[in-house]
Amino acid sequence: MKILLVCSAGMSTSMLVTRMRDSANERNIEVEINAVAESQLINNLENLDVVLIGPQVRYLEKKIREFVEPKGIKVDVIDQMAYGMLQGDKVLDQAIAMTN
Repeated sequence: MKILLVCSAGMSTSMLVTRMRDSANERNIEVEINAVAESQLINNLENLDVVLIGPQVRYLEKKIREFVEPKGIKVDVIDQMAYGMLQGDKVLDQAIAMTN
């Protein structure tokens, strides 16, 4: 599975990405997780399964959905509590649930 987190600058989600990767490794889940700025989304769509949008840029949800959902990519806003507490396991669970 390939997951992309989108935020305003691509940096605020870096710690969350690390926690998500750690959780995936602990559970032996094969996944590629990256974070980018919204402006870089178009350059990172190859083989993508899930786009998770940072709560601070949730206003971009409609625009992102209209762009990526026709390509078969699932989209959702990251749970605000899980984001704020850097609960990588919960955000990973959110992405997995989207693909089932």
